[in-house]
Amino acid sequence: MVPLLPVYARSLGASGFYIGMIFGAFSLSRTFLLPFFGRLSDRRGRKPFIVCGLLCYALISLAFMFASSVQALILVRFFQGVASAMIMPVSQAYVGDITPVGNEGLSMGLFNMSVFWGLSVGPLVGGMISDRFSLNAAFGCMGALALAGCIASQLLLPSVRSEQAVSRPQAAPSWKFLLHDREIAALFCLRFAYTACIGIIWGFLPVFADTEFGLTGSAIGVLVMLGVFISGLIHVPMGYLADRLNRPAMILCGSLMVSAAIFGFSWTRGFWSLFAVNVLFGVGGGVAMPALMALAVIKGNRSAAMGAVMGLLTMAHSMGMLAGALLAGVMMDFFQLRHAFALGCGVMLCGSLFFGILHRGAIAAGSRL
Repeated sequence: MVPLLPVYARSLGASGFYIGMIFGAFSLSRTFLLPFFGRLSDRRGRKPFIVCGLLCYALISLAFMFASSVQALILVRFFQGVASAMIMPVSQAYVGDITPVGNEGLSMGLFNMSVFWGLSVGPLVGGMISDRFSLNAAFGCMGALALAGCIASQLLLPSVRSEQAVSRPQAAPSWKFLLHDREIAALFCLRFAYTACIGIIWGFLPVFADTEFGLTGSAIGVLVMLGVFISGLIHVPMGYLADRLNRPAMILCGSLMVSAAIFGFSWTRGFWSLFAVNVLFGVGGGVAMPALMALAVIKGNRSAAMGAVMGLLTMAHSMGMLAGALLAGVMMDFFQLRHAFALGCGVMLCGSLFFGILHRGAIAAGSRL
């Protein structure tokens, strides 16, 4: 629905701020609940939250069909964020639990490949369904896919009793301990900055491409899909390298590529220049994220709080999406939409600098951490 919601909201009379709120409401509700569900899954197991979250996601998807105002779209997105909070940090923690030591980058690369390819195919298919049939048909397909995932999780995932999170004898550390950890803080800030850039692209690239260049829904879907598709394509080989090379250095290198790409959006002149900077953005994310998530898995195992650590990082993801969408909306209303991409570059550079400072010793020593 990413390439369709902003244009649909504009047809309902939404300003840039309200378009930002439609995307930000999803992130806002997730932000407050992600740490709660992640930490709770460390005690109660992962499967119940994954199954329940997917079921709620399927039901909420149908509510989009009846949302005929900007305010209704914001409300539906808010509750969709609640359902999403049950899924992502818990599923990431599940993968972290079953990852063999020394293969953190490859395992998270495989998992993130599935996530990114789903995110990349979704906008493309959504645009095509909307062009050929209707917007409601795209909403219906989204709900059907979520229901299929719910049924598959219920039937194929082992019982809660067999999960490592439930059988682990070690007590999870306090929130105070986790929040004061310098490595977790560095991962949190960089994940926030990266997803702020994604929030700008997902929320406002469709409007930018529509108003500036008059691109079709299918073309916009291709552009929104492209970055995450390229990123997913290289997650596995980059994850393999992350298990053998300097992870902090890989993260920093990929982050600088993302910074250059998001800045490049403000200088685009049509479809093919948008295509080129999207490819660069995807490559940068594909280099940085497997190594970042590998470090997160290691921290989760060492602290016996995999769900809490993944909840914090997914919280950073939601906060970044919210901040990126709202900042871009303000830039659109008071300046020019092109300037929002330059602002995203500044945010990404700040996150990269903070990460580099906290990991300068590991980068200089060539350590994988």
